[in-house]
Amino acid sequence: MKKCTIKMIWDNGVWYTKPVGDLGFGLTLEHGSFDALVERVKIAVPEMYEECFGYKGDIEIAFE
Repeated sequence: MKKCTIKMIWDNGVWYTKPVGDLGFGLTLEHGSFDALVERVKIAVPEMYEECFGYKGDIEIAFE
């Protein structure tokens, strides 16, 4: 199982992500709603691991 940490940052009325670790090179998402952004991250992280690393297994996502 892979582990991924995503830092959630609130700035000027928008939540955005700052990846920590393997995905630091490309996953940047934003949304006005924290909960909606969490759901987007849960979809995008596995897609990024599959596309960039060929990994199709389980991923544990932690939020800071």
